Amino acid sequence: MRKKLLLSIALAGIVSVVSACGTADDGSESGSETSQAPANESAAPEAAPEVADPDLEGVPDVVAVVNGTEIPKTDFESVYTAQYETAATQSQMSGEPVDQDALKSQTIEGMIGTELLIQEASERGIEATDEAIATALDELVATYQLSSADEFYATLAEQGTDEETVNEQLATQVQVEQLIEEEAGDTAPTEEELTAAYDEAVAQQEEQNAASEQEPEIPPFEEVRTALEEQLQTQKQSAAADSLVSSLREAADVTVNL
Repeated sequence: MRKKLLLSIALAGIVSVVSACGTADDGSESGSETSQAPANESAAPEAAPEVADPDLEGVPDVVAVVNGTEIPKTDFESVYTAQYETAATQSQMSGEPVDQDALKSQTIEGMIGTELLIQEASERGIEATDEAIATALDELVATYQLSSADEFYATLAEQGTDEETVNEQLATQVQVEQLIEEEAGDTAPTEEELTAAYDEAVAQQEEQNAASEQEPEIPPFEEVRTALEEQLQTQKQSAAADSLVSSLREAADVTVNL
C-alpha cells in the first residue's frame, strides 16, 4: 500500500484531533524507543522551558491571499495550534524554546503552498472519486486506530466539524495527492537506491550504538525492504511537491498579512 503524504493542510486540524484520540491508549508507533525513557527524572533536561500557550495575538482576519483566494484567521489558527503542539512537545524534550514567530511563518508558507497545489489540481481537472475518498478515509481510520469511519466522523462532530465538511477536505487531500503522483511520475526505487538507503541507515545506527551503551540489533535488508521502498517513494513525491510549489509560487500573486 502506498505511503500517504497527508499533504493537505485542510486536514491538519482533523489529523491533530483524531491523533490525540486514537493514540491515547498506548502511544506506540514505529519509533517507539522514546517511550522507554529512564524513570530517573534527572535524565530530562534540567533547563527544559515551560511551554506557553500558542501566541495568537495580532493574527489578522485574512492571513494571506493566494491568487485571490483568502486564507482566513480561523483556518490559520487551527493549523498553527496543531503545529505548535508538536513543536512544544519537541521543545520539552530538547530544552530549546519554541520560536513562535518562525513557526508562524513556516505555517503560513505551508498553507500557501497547499493552496497553490489545490488550485493547480483544479486547473488540471483532477477530481476525487467516491472510491478514492473512501480509501483515504479507511487509511485515516486505520492510522489513528479507530474502530470505524463512524467513530472518525463522531470524533470530529464533537469538535464542530460535520461529515460533509470532512468529506470535502478528504476530497481536497485526494486531489492534491493525485496531482503530486502525476507530477512525480514513476517513484519506484531502484535496487541501487534501496541498497544505498539501507547502507546509510546501518551506518547511522552503528554510529548511534558506538555513542551509547545500548546496541540495538540492525534488522537484515529484506526485513526492512518494504519500509525503505515506502520511504524513498515518499521522498521522491515530497521533492516533486516542493519543486511544483516553488514554480507555482514564482508565478503566483501572493499577499501575506501576518
